[in-house]
Amino acid sequence: MKQRGVTIWLTGLSGAGKTTITHALEKKLREEGYPLEVLDGDIVRTNLTKGLGFSKEDRDTNVRRIGFVAGLLTRHGVIVLVSAISPYREIRDEIRGKVGDFVEVFVNAPLNVCEDRDVKGLYKRARSGEIKAFTGIDDPYEAPLNPEVECRTDLETLEESVDKVWQKLEEMGYVAKPVAV
Repeated sequence: MKQRGVTIWLTGLSGAGKTTITHALEKKLREEGYPLEVLDGDIVRTNLTKGLGFSKEDRDTNVRRIGFVAGLLTRHGVIVLVSAISPYREIRDEIRGKVGDFVEVFVNAPLNVCEDRDVKGLYKRARSGEIKAFTGIDDPYEAPLNPEVECRTDLETLEESVDKVWQKLEEMGYVAKPVAV
């Protein structure tokens, strides 16, 4: 039986826990032998979308490019983990429509929690005016209206968040349910 590809799109504010959940899911999927690729927003920005800024148009272009690559991989039976702020709902919905096999994971943590977790000091720099158009400060983040999964990383453990995503993938037939012995 051919593996069904899927794009698992983790969206949320900077510091919400997208990359942390992505790494844990990646580990579990690799241990189970699933073909997968990870498209991390920060890494993609330094390679695939280098030169783009942070205007709405550039952010949309960035997300479209990530979505294009994710769609190609998904069509070929790969599980794609996308970890990207992707702040605008309309573009995420556009990518969902193009990819088809798409699971949106809203990695949700309150702004103050994200600011407390901010090891890079980005929120502090945005609040001081050093960084302009920073998502969650002076640029909007549009939360998903109907994500397949919502991970409340301020209220649940990493394991609970990963389990929520895994259960949804089982339910939707993207990963095998454990066989009862």
